[in-house]
Amino acid sequence: MAKCAQCGKSTTFGHNRSFSQRATNRAFRPNLQKVTVMENGRLVKKVLCARCIRTLAKTA
Repeated sequence: MAKCAQCGKSTTFGHNRSFSQRATNRAFRPNLQKVTVMENGRLVKKVLCARCIRTLAKTA
């Protein structure tokens, strides 16, 4: 579910760094949104990241 249908962007992992430089795990989640898109003359619901939504708006 947590994956862009257009570019495949998904959650990546890294670390929180405290003042003492202790590393704890954290997740970088993409800005995914459910959108209705026109595809081959049909309306299709897709999960897209914000960047892909912007790009589709530019080309349409």
